[in-house]
Amino acid sequence: MSEKLIVFCMAAIVSLGAGSAMADDSINGRLGVSGRIGFIVPADSEAVSTGVLIGRGHTDVGFVGGGGFIYGVTDRIAAEFDITHSGFGTDGLADFDTTDISMGVQYRFLNIPVRHLVPYVGGGLDILINGANNGLNVDTVVGVNAKAGVDYFVMRNFALTSELKGVLAPNADINRPGSGKIGDFDPDSFTMTFGVRYFFN
Repeated sequence: MSEKLIVFCMAAIVSLGAGSAMADDSINGRLGVSGRIGFIVPADSEAVSTGVLIGRGHTDVGFVGGGGFIYGVTDRIAAEFDITHSGFGTDGLADFDTTDISMGVQYRFLNIPVRHLVPYVGGGLDILINGANNGLNVDTVVGVNAKAGVDYFVMRNFALTSELKGVLAPNADINRPGSGKIGDFDPDSFTMTFGVRYFFN
């Protein structure tokens, strides 16, 4: 009898431990704040004059950073709102920067073999506020994103995160005041970021 009771108690402890591990990994009904930094690989852009190419901005790898909020709608679905800012140079055209206001959803994979590790995929909408130096103006455009990442929960309320994100958007006009359009800015990009998430509840 005592042996059966011990086995039963041990089974109950194991099952409770597994349940709490899943609960720690779930963000259902929880609000969190995220911060991230990383690298951006932007597409090339062109400057033209009366239809003739006068410069191609082969872009350099730049830096991106920012943060936002995440909310768990269910165990597996989360909504995200992020604002990031990136800057990068080009060969002989201009230095560009983009502020990306991003809204989207995630699908989160729970119950994988590695405890406290939660991979996710997602997508959404981006408002890309573009700028440039050399007295140039760049239009704002709307695009879409696809992403894949992973959260690792160090504690219930704190996770390390890493993410790959691709953005597709139509070209934005590059304008010189007094001269009109002089080229096209391609806002397509690929980013890799690392950061943290903190959950308030």
